[in-house]
Amino acid sequence: MTADPFAAMKAAQRESWGLFSLLAVFTTPAAAHLVRYAGVQPGQHVLDLACGTGVVALTAHAVGARVRGLDLSPALLEEASRNAAIADAGIEFTEGDAENLPYPDASFDVVLSQFGHMFAPRPQMVVAEMLRVLKPGGRIAFSTWSPELVIGRLFDLVATHVPAPPGAAAPTAWGRPEVVRERLGEAVRELEFSSGDMVNPALSPRHFRAKMELTAAPFIKAVQVLSDQPERLARFRSEIETIVTGYFADNCVRQTFLMTRALKR
Repeated sequence: MTADPFAAMKAAQRESWGLFSLLAVFTTPAAAHLVRYAGVQPGQHVLDLACGTGVVALTAHAVGARVRGLDLSPALLEEASRNAAIADAGIEFTEGDAENLPYPDASFDVVLSQFGHMFAPRPQMVVAEMLRVLKPGGRIAFSTWSPELVIGRLFDLVATHVPAPPGAAAPTAWGRPEVVRERLGEAVRELEFSSGDMVNPALSPRHFRAKMELTAAPFIKAVQVLSDQPERLARFRSEIETIVTGYFADNCVRQTFLMTRALKR
């Protein structure tokens, strides 16, 4: 078997995304939005791909679905299992790679991902795997960050300071409907888009930036890389705060995201 050229990138993600749980609470309302948008029904078999702390998985379980969750980070899966235990929810969480799912073909009625699959380096591999495990006529639905708005702009800023490995796709491309349409192609029908909003409390743009540096993998990595270059690190932080200022009001950063849904042919 050929070695994964992105193994080192995934190992870094596996470690740094483990700190995301402190930020995950703010994605909980968005999880309800995605589950409702996907039309999840009682009894359906649902996969929450790149499930993190399980906010989408638990939300789908609450409406009666039979849910499994998969994530690259064992630390986040531990948090997801704790959340499931509190809810007395029988959800199977598995450590795994979105580019190589450990499930048989046509296993699920619905495949969901909230701000997760977009970080896999090879979009076509992720699309192929999501559709492979989805039943014909089943629904795929996901939430992603648009490159034109605050979180997308911040991720793209990180990439200018700490470029991804050659060949890795930009996560924010998943926030462009035309790109999503091309990637899903003729494998789906009834492709639709919508948007949602997330509110992240913060005392100031600087406080928001500090929180991202402690919880969001790309920012954690950037600070590590720039830590021995104080002038570049200061410029990076200033650029973050400048972007965030345009979306900051009433002690909140308001973030809009793209939602996609479609049926597998």
